[in-house]
This record gives sequence, C-alpha cells and structure tokens, in this order.
Amino acid sequence: MKFKKPVARPGNRTLTRRQMIQVLTLAGVAASPLLPRVAAAGKVSNNNGTRMVAAIFFDSYCTIALRRALRYAGDDGFVASLPQLLHARVNADYDNIIWNSWFTANSEESVVTTSQRSRVVVVAHGGGIFASPERYERSVRADLDRSNTEGLTGQYAAKITEREARDVLRGHLPDGSEIPVFTFDEFRRGIKDLPMRYAVTLDFELTKNSISGYESFEVLKDEPLVIARAGGVEPLAAYLDKAQKRHNTRVMGNWHPFNRIDPDQPQIRILELTGNKGGVGSEGEDQGLGWGYGADYGITGNGGMTDMARYVAVAPRDVSTSLQYLDFQL
Repeated sequence: MKFKKPVARPGNRTLTRRQMIQVLTLAGVAASPLLPRVAAAGKVSNNNGTRMVAAIFFDSYCTIALRRALRYAGDDGFVASLPQLLHARVNADYDNIIWNSWFTANSEESVVTTSQRSRVVVVAHGGGIFASPERYERSVRADLDRSNTEGLTGQYAAKITEREARDVLRGHLPDGSEIPVFTFDEFRRGIKDLPMRYAVTLDFELTKNSISGYESFEVLKDEPLVIARAGGVEPLAAYLDKAQKRHNTRVMGNWHPFNRIDPDQPQIRILELTGNKGGVGSEGEDQGLGWGYGADYGITGNGGMTDMARYVAVAPRDVSTSLQYLDFQL
C-alpha cells in the first residue's frame, strides 16, 4: 500500500520510528523517592537541561488515566504505544519498573469489514480511533442497549460505527489526523522511516487462527499478529530475546479474542503489556487466584474497555529546575 505522509494533530510534531527510538533510548521509566511516578532520561538533550522524561499515569477509570497522560505529553511528547513499551523494556534493566508492572498501551485492535466484504483486523499504534478520551468516553458511558452503535459488546469490547470502520482502513481518524496504513505483507518486509502513528491490516481468519495462549519464543517470532503488535520483525525478536533471558523461560503468552467474537460487529480493544514484580509465573504457573492485574502473562488484547489503566507518557522537561538530580548527601 502506498505510504501516505501522516498528518499530525494540531500542534503535534510527526515523529518517525527512528526518531521515536532515539527518544525512548534516552527516556527510562524508573521509580524515584522524590517523584515516584516520574523517571528521567540518562542524557541531557540540549544545553539548557531539557530531557525526555517518562511518567506513569494510573487510574481506576481508564479514560481519566489517558486524559492525564495526554495532558502530560502535550504537543512535544507522546503516550507510549505497545512497540514503544517493548522497546523501553529491551533497553532497561530487569529491576526497572517497566519490567515489574503492567501497562496499558496506546495501541488498539479493530475488527472491520472492507468494501469488498472481507474481514480484517486493524492494529493501530500511537493513537487510533480511541486516541481521544472524548471518543473513548462515548463508548464506556453509552447506553448498553444492543441497538446502540457506540456502546459495548456482550464481551466488553467497544463498538465502533460503520463510518469509523471504513475511515480507519483509509487511515482517517476521528481526531482529524491521518496515518499510513500498511498491509501485513509489506509491514513484515519492513518500512523505512516508520512513523510513530500508523496501522497494520491483517486478514481476520489469519488472526482468528493465530496463537492465543502460551507458545515458545521461537514460534512467537514468526506469528503475524505478534509481529504487528510489536512493531515489526526485528523489534519483536529483540524483545522476545530479552524476555526469554530474564528467567531462562521457555514460553510467553500472547492473547487475543478473535476466536470468540462476532466479526460482523465492528469493534475495538486496547492492548496491554502485563507484568509483576520479578516476572513471577510468566510461563503460566503459580498464578494463585487467577490472571489478574498482578500476573505476568505476556501481551494481551482481551481486556474489557471499562477496566483500570496505567499509561506511560513521555515529554521534554527542564530537569535543571527539579529537585530530582540535586546532590543532598553530605
């Protein structure tokens, strides 16, 4: 598919994937005794002390967490997508909080039907249909009557309208921005200067029959849905290698709902990256009372749209005015 130059939201810069990687290499996510939700980069980006600083935004109500994350990111930052979260893990030590908790990704998966009546899954990163908290709110606060086109499905995915379904296939989003949309075949081959916001389309039957559960790391490296979720073949391989070496484990989880939904209903879910302190039970063992928020079971797109959320936002901050890096030790 032809690469279309993405149109940024008003006031936002458009970043390529290469620029994004440079930012995330600088910005880590770690706990601080002074600013427990904030972590700063390891290098100063210019002479005035400005760094890309990552912060965690948690709330029991998903749209409030997203709203706060977007406010922090502002015009010059971003809310981390799943490929960005995975990239941060690859470049972080295992004792960093990025490995030891779960996170909500600024990534989503939509099930839509094309004009040729074929069904596809659209994996959007960096903000798609639900890039706006206002659009998100319309679904989670909607009347749950089955005839409502903007409510929730019986399995707690968010319904999207036929127009939104058609538009996202062309890269047109409700917030007015446009993003490039790639077929999986061209995406798998690699995209030069991949932007921060983009989408990948996969055949629905392919995703329906893909792995949903635990599988070996080597098999996951070739799984189309996981490749699309992770941002490409090479980023996925880098993450799986790092995850496998943490405890020398054999398998990792990748979960999806496509084998149990009605594909004729346009719908959307948000992706999540699971985790817990120490990566306990990452092979599906020792889960205790179940696979809740404290379980490390891999990557999932099964979550309900009314759940709590934990986003990571990254934005430039002038750390020269902060207490965080002052030396108080006598």
